[in-house]
Amino acid sequence: MTSKKEVRILLVGDPGVGKTSLILTLVSEEFPDEVPAKAEEITIPADVTPERVPTHIVDYSSQEQDEDVLQEELSKSNVVCIIYSVDDDDSIERITSYWLPYIRNHLGEDHKTPVILVGNKCDLMDFSTEEVMRPIMNDFAEVETCVECSARTLKNISEMFYYAQKAVLHPTAAVYNSEEKELTLQCKKALTRIFKICDLDNDSILNDDEVNLFQLKCFHAPLHAQSLEDVKAIVKRNISDGVVNNGLSLKGFLFLHTLFIQRGRHETTWTVLRAFGYDDNLQLTKEYLSPKIHVGLGCTTELSFQGLQFLKILFQKYDEDNDGHLSPPELQNLFSTCPMMPWGPDVNNTVCTNHTGWISLHGYLAQWELTTLLDVPRTIEYLAYLGYRYLNDSQLSAVTVTRDKKIDLEKKQTSRNVFRCHVLGAKGVGKTSLLQGHLNRNLRYVATLNKEHLSSFTINTVQVYGQEKYLLLHEVDVAVSDMLNPTEMNCDVACLVYDVTNPRTFEFCARMYLKHFLDSRIPTLVVACKTEHPAIRQDYIMTPAQFCNKYKLPPPQSFTCIDKVNKEVYIKLATMAAYPHVREIISRDEKFYLKIGLVTALLAGLGFLAYRMTRSSS
Repeated sequence: MTSKKEVRILLVGDPGVGKTSLILTLVSEEFPDEVPAKAEEITIPADVTPERVPTHIVDYSSQEQDEDVLQEELSKSNVVCIIYSVDDDDSIERITSYWLPYIRNHLGEDHKTPVILVGNKCDLMDFSTEEVMRPIMNDFAEVETCVECSARTLKNISEMFYYAQKAVLHPTAAVYNSEEKELTLQCKKALTRIFKICDLDNDSILNDDEVNLFQLKCFHAPLHAQSLEDVKAIVKRNISDGVVNNGLSLKGFLFLHTLFIQRGRHETTWTVLRAFGYDDNLQLTKEYLSPKIHVGLGCTTELSFQGLQFLKILFQKYDEDNDGHLSPPELQNLFSTCPMMPWGPDVNNTVCTNHTGWISLHGYLAQWELTTLLDVPRTIEYLAYLGYRYLNDSQLSAVTVTRDKKIDLEKKQTSRNVFRCHVLGAKGVGKTSLLQGHLNRNLRYVATLNKEHLSSFTINTVQVYGQEKYLLLHEVDVAVSDMLNPTEMNCDVACLVYDVTNPRTFEFCARMYLKHFLDSRIPTLVVACKTEHPAIRQDYIMTPAQFCNKYKLPPPQSFTCIDKVNKEVYIKLATMAAYPHVREIISRDEKFYLKIGLVTALLAGLGFLAYRMTRSSS
């Protein structure tokens, strides 16, 4: 697996060093009798290269071409081979006095184009020039390697072009610091993230099963038991704490990759990095992080069973004390494979937590459902960071795109599990209490909350006829003009809130309903807050009950959370969201809820019975 679509190799060097001969010898597998001033560009097809990537080999001749052509070819090349003659001291000296400075001058001091030093005509010498090349390799970081060959005897010809191709497909500079003789910081960071993802039981050790799964995922082949023992033996000999409890530690894992690179097996480390989505600059690719998902008009997104299972397993992996909650360090550790924490401090007021503010499994899954509904690209991206693709296929399998809500209305049924309720009301009517009550928090608790970390969202599950549904409440901050934009109107149910102790608050609800919801297909519930106090007559031409009766709305729902939270309001909102087609019947006869519930339960029972009969007959 490689991020490169093709490899372009440029051969440069002084006249007479044998650039053209090398290319012609590679193609014909014999030394040419006559050598032209310049070879035509040749292409090696993808199917004859180990990496399945087409390779273009370009010859440069100062006799046939001018400097503009050279500069253009340098800009297009993926790797540059500087050819010198091992028996010509002048051509060796020109590597540092002319060619390397020229390449830097054109491509920039910190250019990333790898350079291969190629000593031709080694058949004419009894000794190697590699020792002479070593200081050059130390002084010029872009020089990947040095190889000696002979066009006349065909020695190392294919190896030379293999090294050039390898320098492009498995670049050293990104993963290894030759001066320090260790992995680059960026490479260590990437491999550390990979180690954490593969450490499925979170014990900081890769046991034999985890190593074998890693081997299968990256190299599509198991590691034989003896080979694994040999690997651990090598690590033990070199690093005292590289193997712990017969498993590979992070230090041991990093050491192995250092060893691979030092032994010229860059492709091993790059195969691992690319299996986890990294590009040549050790950044996760856009394709890996954000596979395209199509969400049609009227459709919504929620987590699939596969997505929920992965997130549950992840929670359990990092819940080190098994108390069913993630402490701040545990939560930090869970997201340690991500570039940043995806949730701010307001998450504690968005989902259910324990009394210390630690997120429960229930709240954790609810927060993911919220993100998936409101910002599915973010869910998909973070699933990639968290290692979803290591245990599953594309992140798209973690998401379900529901059908258009219009079809649900026509069919009078839905398979959706997450519903969105927009809460609107004048300032101070009790919207915050209504939202926090959804998390089973009473007024005394709400009074202790840090107002800076309050959230305009809360999400929790609600039982709708025996089925668990997620209800997302969103407090909409209505502008002075009372106008709602399309996003603010995009909900499954609307909740209009007024304060029974403030006579000027119902008028806002009435105005919002008549302006926005009267002609919409959005079910609407009026909620009377602070009903623990005596109700004061509202300054409006109709009482709230008369208004609801006139416009065929359910009667105003009383809500209080001064001590115990009245949960009926959330059940009613969730039910109206799930069954929007029965809104008018609900307003006339609330017993219809019971009828719908009985029918739903009966259908579910018949379906289960049919399933059992099918299973028993098969």
